[in-house]
Amino acid sequence: MSCGEPHETDCSEILDHLYEFLDKEMPDSDCVKFEHHFEECSPCLEKYGLEQAVKKLVKRCCGQDDVPGDLRSKVMGRIDLIRSGQSVPEHDVTAAPPAPQES
Repeated sequence: MSCGEPHETDCSEILDHLYEFLDKEMPDSDCVKFEHHFEECSPCLEKYGLEQAVKKLVKRCCGQDDVPGDLRSKVMGRIDLIRSGQSVPEHDVTAAPPAPQES
């Protein structure tokens, strides 16, 4: 996704780190780059607005659900694996194997 115009920060970089921006998990200097990019690039601004709306909807609809205690550590572990470039198993290797189905 791009508007076709050159930007100081490439659209792919913006979209790759969009959730970090949405979650305020990046330094202020990077946030300024994102805000400047959104001023110049309407496709990225549109994507940002869409993701922001989805995040608000999920929070409103699912914000009251209890989360298993170990879920956060599992999710953070997978994020760390992905960021380090390691392969990530497609299923939870710590989970019990599924029960066989009866015919």
